[in-house]
Amino acid sequence: NMIGAQDVKFVSVTPPAAIVDNASLTTAEVDTLGWDYATYVVYLGATDIAMTALTVTESDSAGSGHASVTGLVWGTSSNIDGSTSALPVATDDNTFQIAQINLVGRKRYLDLTATVGDGTAGQFTAVLCILSRGKVGPNTSAESGADEVLRV
Repeated sequence: NMIGAQDVKFVSVTPPAAIVDNASLTTAEVDTLGWDYATYVVYLGATDIAMTALTVTESDSAGSGHASVTGLVWGTSSNIDGSTSALPVATDDNTFQIAQINLVGRKRYLDLTATVGDGTAGQFTAVLCILSRGKVGPNTSAESGADEVLRV
């Protein structure tokens, strides 16, 4: 059964903002209640330094108790190509890092640990989480996580 692109919710985790250097990104926790699948999209812009940490975390409680999700730790977990993943490096400008998560049987709250190394300037990064396979699809722009949704 194909899920339509309109049956998703977009959650801003790290909006486009100032460049980050030698610090962790400010992230928003994602409440996955009512959804069976999540896709994190980490969008790297201009960067002159590697990330020192990139990991999806989960918790049963909002705001605390987060632990790394096994299989979603860049640098140690395997990727879908069968290789050990690597943390994004200084030459990974304008690329995506993707985490795909089957939420069935997982903890309710997700977050992201993303730390940028100490570069000359640092890294521009925006992060989006797309929730899909919902129990009830969104019917309004707000329920879709958007200011406005246009559809044809």
